[in-house]
Amino acid sequence: MKTVGPSCSDSRNEIVFFDVETTMPLRTGQRRWMLEFGAILVCPRKLVELESYCTLIRPRDLSCVPPRSGRLDGITRSVVAAAPTFEDVADRIFDMLNGRIWAGHNILRFDSARIREAFADVGRPSPKPIGMIDSLDVLSHKFGRRAGNLKMSTLAAYFELGQQKHRSLDDVRMNLEVVKHCATILFLESSLPHVLSGEGVGSMGMTTRSQTRRRLSVEEMNRKSPPSSPQHQRPLPYSKGHLGKGP
Repeated sequence: MKTVGPSCSDSRNEIVFFDVETTMPLRTGQRRWMLEFGAILVCPRKLVELESYCTLIRPRDLSCVPPRSGRLDGITRSVVAAAPTFEDVADRIFDMLNGRIWAGHNILRFDSARIREAFADVGRPSPKPIGMIDSLDVLSHKFGRRAGNLKMSTLAAYFELGQQKHRSLDDVRMNLEVVKHCATILFLESSLPHVLSGEGVGSMGMTTRSQTRRRLSVEEMNRKSPPSSPQHQRPLPYSKGHLGKGP
């Protein structure tokens, strides 16, 4: 599947968000086989989707794919049996990834390793990134665990983005939306740290609506109230020290 949109001036500066779905090892030492690859190209200056690609992949060992999916993702043995092999789609995947900025959730420890394994299986050099953005590592340092354990499903639930489907292209788009939401929150907090943390007034040259309202109220009172002078003062209807209270 391919979607064409606004282009960046330098296509090699595009960010490619990607995700792979694999078999689940049933015993220690058993390898994972790639079952699906999905990616979208994103312009870093606009955060708009430029192109997308997704494909199911038939592993060499079909017996490692369960007849039924335990995660309701629809990836079953019969489905991938009719899919192309990795060798069939290696050129397309290489073109999507090579020389671009790689981004994804836990790609440093998981997805990138699966890409290298798959290309090694077909005797080809793996694509190389010019930079890496692992949203799991970034959010663990910048966003913290306010949303929970930082799994994609937990983050999606926190931002009410729906349920994680464990399908590559759906998860990639969810990853991008999570990053956008987290970045917006971090930007707002850095702009008004004291206000958003409940500690006081804003900072960094920002003025809150309540500050503006208070300042205008004082200015209006000073502008509308005539200056007090001895000849314009009215006699008080009560004696000093008896403000509505009896002796």
